[in-house]
Amino acid sequence: MAATAFIILAAGIGSRMASDQPKVLHRAGGRSLLGHVLSAVKALDPAEVCVVVGPEMDAVANEAQSIVPNARTVVQTERNGTAHAANMAKDELSDFDGTIVVMFGDGPLITSETLSELVSVVNGDADMALLGFEAADPHGYGRFIIENGSLVAIREEKDASAVEREITLCNSGVTATSANILWPLLARVGNDNAQGEYYLTDLVELAAGDGLKVAHTVCSEDEVQGVNSRAQLAQIEARLQDRYRARAMAGGATLIAPETVFLSHDTEIGRDVMIEPNVVALGGVRIGDGAVVRAFSHLEGAEIGPGCIVGPYARLRPGTRLAKGAKVGNFVEIKNAQLEQGSKVNHLTYIGDARIGEGANIGAGTITCNYDGFNKHFTDIGKNAFVGSNSALVAPVKIGDGAFVGSGSVVTRDVPEDALALARGRQEERPGWAARFRALQ
Repeated sequence: MAATAFIILAAGIGSRMASDQPKVLHRAGGRSLLGHVLSAVKALDPAEVCVVVGPEMDAVANEAQSIVPNARTVVQTERNGTAHAANMAKDELSDFDGTIVVMFGDGPLITSETLSELVSVVNGDADMALLGFEAADPHGYGRFIIENGSLVAIREEKDASAVEREITLCNSGVTATSANILWPLLARVGNDNAQGEYYLTDLVELAAGDGLKVAHTVCSEDEVQGVNSRAQLAQIEARLQDRYRARAMAGGATLIAPETVFLSHDTEIGRDVMIEPNVVALGGVRIGDGAVVRAFSHLEGAEIGPGCIVGPYARLRPGTRLAKGAKVGNFVEIKNAQLEQGSKVNHLTYIGDARIGEGANIGAGTITCNYDGFNKHFTDIGKNAFVGSNSALVAPVKIGDGAFVGSGSVVTRDVPEDALALARGRQEERPGWAARFRALQ
């Protein structure tokens, strides 16, 4: 693809979002709306990316640069319409002479394939190309006005005639043209319209009036849905989840009740994985081939190795790494810990900042006491060690290979290899005490 630059319009605040956060930073599918857009753009290896933000939107600029490190940002201090916003990028792109795509930052479903197709039309025989869609309900959208097969104008809802409002081929807001066409046309856009704003859509009529060829491509309505409310954000989330679930199943995973499983944009799921209902996988989760994630488990920043079994009702927090065949059972929470091959943590246990050696078994109710109120400390449990139920391991502490910790122990010192550690009070019985006590009541 020829050299391409992208101008991302991200200055909108989203008044209907009822939020103090810029609209494009709201998240769906584990990523900001802007992040999704920039990821689609980044896949095309753009020569330049310029994001137009509003005042005091440093967080938007930081988000853009976290995904596209060389992205530039410009501030639109006065919101005078989309053409005005696009023109804010002129100085930043003054040395660029290739194709420029102008698009919005709140349309997270758009794909790199759709953008590539649009650019290819401009790189072919068209001077300008716009992305359109057939709207189920066109109300509120700008309509494509086509004459003799060419796009000659876009009519906004408030400026459209009754006949034009019947048109269902609508504008997505994505426009591609060469730099030497874009900047002169933007300078000629006026604000003689119902809103008193400078519309990017006026470029079409200006270009057609100059005898330039204006073409269009079409995508699905879903792909170019924007976000202006919390309800629309929820719709976007649902569509992203459908994509992620379909991708997982196409890759060989079984989702018993896919509509109840929630994944992130970066979730990696191997072949022959079984995921039971009501599982949530947030960012940074990898699940190896043949693993089973049982119902109501919550995963984040965790790597689950091949053949592992997790859950039900397990919580794996960031930094968790399960080697091949490890097992994590019901009501177990693990954070920043490594479970080596074949190790087991099956019931009602918290493991944090720890290593569990190969083949080790951790009994129900065990806790690694990793936090002293100021700092985190490490617990190291060796190969084939056994920790009895209801034990507390006060870090920093090391349990040697093959060692055995008796149930109910509070371990505060290292336990040598193959040793037995008992750290509990001696049991005492007093015959007849209970009967005498009841007689006194």
